[in-house]
Amino acid sequence: MDNATYATLTRQSGLRDELQTLAHNIANVSTNGYQRAGLIFSEFVERLDPADEGLSMATARAWMTDRSQGQLVQTGGQFDFAIEGNGYFMVETAAGQRLTRAGAFSPNAAGELVTADGARLLDAGQTPVFIPAGVQKIHMADDGTLSADGQPLTQIGLFLPADPVDLRREEGTRFAVEGDIDPLVNGQVIQGFLEQSNVDPIVEISRLIEVQRAYEAGRNLLNAEDERIRNVVRTLTT
Repeated sequence: MDNATYATLTRQSGLRDELQTLAHNIANVSTNGYQRAGLIFSEFVERLDPADEGLSMATARAWMTDRSQGQLVQTGGQFDFAIEGNGYFMVETAAGQRLTRAGAFSPNAAGELVTADGARLLDAGQTPVFIPAGVQKIHMADDGTLSADGQPLTQIGLFLPADPVDLRREEGTRFAVEGDIDPLVNGQVIQGFLEQSNVDPIVEISRLIEVQRAYEAGRNLLNAEDERIRNVVRTLTT
């Protein structure tokens, strides 16, 4: 296999991964709190024999997360929260603590605020947020302080990874953090709003078409190269 084939195969692998990432983004255009995923391509250069030129190949080595603000949509729900600016909510799942921008919560049977799948929302002290029974009105200040019928309850916690590269995307809108997690000072939370996905469907679909065409061009090149090699073998063996 010659250098051109190696380089094309490496490029095809990266394009395939980008197609999958773009498709995942498009599928989550309507997912509240979803942050766009992307691939980071890097160049690999190999020194060959002195008589040959160097071999340069592009490869997809890392994933990135677009942490830009999604549009905030008013819902009026007293347990719908949206973060304005930086930060993540912290929820407690069966697999451990996770960060998320999805802010749709509701009280469970025990009075704890939970997500649709039962993950508990944690406050600034990383303990579950509890809503007493019989409360008529829940109010939240801009700094995340939650009050029930005028009596302060707790402060919704906002957090950031100490190093952004420690964010590891999981299924849905949640992230695991491989390093330290720091509390966010002066974070702002809005009640009665939800943050929409920050995916721009027009940009993603346009990029999907571009990558798909590039992938097909690479496949055609590999097919042509394969046929060329077959012809050479047939010529030399007849």
